Amino acid sequence: IGAAKSMIAASFGETIACLVRVPTENVKQKMQAGLYKTTSETLHAIRNAPGGWTNFYTGYWTTVLREVPFSFIQFPIWEGMKSSIASYQGYDATSFQAAFCGTVSGSFAAAVTTPLDVIKTRLMLGKDVNGKAYNGLVNTFNRILREEGWRAFFSGIAPRVFWIGLGGFVFLGSYDKINKILTRRGEDDKKTF
Repeated sequence: IGAAKSMIAASFGETIACLVRVPTENVKQKMQAGLYKTTSETLHAIRNAPGGWTNFYTGYWTTVLREVPFSFIQFPIWEGMKSSIASYQGYDATSFQAAFCGTVSGSFAAAVTTPLDVIKTRLMLGKDVNGKAYNGLVNTFNRILREEGWRAFFSGIAPRVFWIGLGGFVFLGSYDKINKILTRRGEDDKKTF
């Protein structure tokens, strides 16, 4: 039940976070692809393209489609690893152990969801290297498979796994530590009443 709660909460959180993440990703990726030189130039170009402000949300649903499975993979593994450690040693996993579990679960989830990340990135960039536009999730998937083969879906897997694994260590380790501190304080507050 704990894993199910974590998965649902994480999925909801990711869906909301994408409201901020997707516009930022659209700007960042266009600049990284060399389409524009400055943030200001990128913002104006996205806003002034046909579609206006909605262009900032290009790839929103694809990003959500990437983030929800990521959460469904990462959090049960994270919770399961912590439970296994606790069962083995006879007491709860330490925050450092939880951080290590975050690295493993995040890295695995990152690897598995890399194809969705590749599709999301292509949609956000809008065009391939030859200037041919991508047109939706299915079209993008079919074009990548037909034109580049299945290996293209794993482009960038090593840096993605590295940075998400590192992030999992920091974020989930910090989350676990703060959760333990707040839980302890809450229990102390109950004793004072």
